[in-house]
Amino acid sequence: MQIIKTKSFELAILVEGDLHASKLAILIPGRLDAKDYIHLVSHAKFLAGQGFLTVSFDPPGTWDSPGSIDLYNTTNYIRVVNELIEYFGNKPTVLLGHSRGGATAILASSNSHVVGIITAMTSFASPSNPTAEALKLGYQFHDRDLPPGDQKTKEQKEFHLPLAYWEDGKQYDIVAALKNCTKPKLIIYGTDDMFSVPDNIKKLYQEIPEPKMIKEENCVHDYRYCPEVIKDVEVEMGRFLEKYQLI
Repeated sequence: MQIIKTKSFELAILVEGDLHASKLAILIPGRLDAKDYIHLVSHAKFLAGQGFLTVSFDPPGTWDSPGSIDLYNTTNYIRVVNELIEYFGNKPTVLLGHSRGGATAILASSNSHVVGIITAMTSFASPSNPTAEALKLGYQFHDRDLPPGDQKTKEQKEFHLPLAYWEDGKQYDIVAALKNCTKPKLIIYGTDDMFSVPDNIKKLYQEIPEPKMIKEENCVHDYRYCPEVIKDVEVEMGRFLEKYQLI
């Protein structure tokens, strides 16, 4: 792990691959997830083996990245991606995101240096509404497994996510951004994902422009618990990168 400073943020990052590689892959964790989770670490090594410089990060104000949790919102998520692309030299970039990270990949795909996006177990709606209790408290409590995250952990990392996170998220239309994206995209969804209905994902897929690929995985939302799914996702990523000449 290292701490870097982009134009706007100090970020904790993990880097795999050759710093002089001609192409970049940015791995975007799900909401309040860690860069060190096993699926992201595995995907980073896989992509480095495909010739990418790969970078995963903790969003500002979470895990190892400095700053207040107030920095954590969709606007800054997108800004981080754009600033990382610039920081690493504006290389042709593939974005890979899990869950809310996949939504961020879609929203950041308008960056001219982005050449493809991969979304895994992504809900294409705005962030789910805070609970009634959160509205009273002014924040919503979340807890997350400790890395490597391959199983539920007794000890948890706790976050108090301010209501401003949801207000910020309302301004973004992820479905519209996806329908406007003409870059290669791979949509991966889970049969037992509690946040996305497979039939809805397949319907949306029919409505988005080429080039595109879709893959169903027999898994829950947090596929990091399923080592065989992690590897299968990488097999599909390889097909996607080869088909659209991104490697």
